Amino acid sequence: MWDSFWDFIWYTLVIFAFIAYLMILFYVLIDLFRDHKTSGWFKAVWIFFLVLLPYITLFVYLIARGRGMSERALEAQVQAKQQTDAYIKETAGSAAPADQIASAKALLDAGTINQGEFEQLKAKALAH
Repeated sequence: MWDSFWDFIWYTLVIFAFIAYLMILFYVLIDLFRDHKTSGWFKAVWIFFLVLLPYITLFVYLIARGRGMSERALEAQVQAKQQTDAYIKETAGSAAPADQIASAKALLDAGTINQGEFEQLKAKALAH
């Protein structure tokens, strides 16, 4: 397959450049669809030129909208963190200790748990 060491080096560089191109292309596409302020027609024009003249369009996109790319990425990360924090709070049951004790008392009254389990739940609620 490779006739010499230099052929190997050349193929390695070509593969590296192709993978770098794909990474930049996908990052630009992600940024393009992440931008909610840009109209659908404008996005379609960018994609049309990305298919028609890929390298030139990538460079123009990076020059023209490069600063906004980092701002949109940061905004997406902040939004993802807020959603994750909200999900964790919802899942962890951030109810007040009085609510937790009331729930445990309802379980005790229903006969679902015994007095010892109620005391454990009550101590755990008061510890937080």
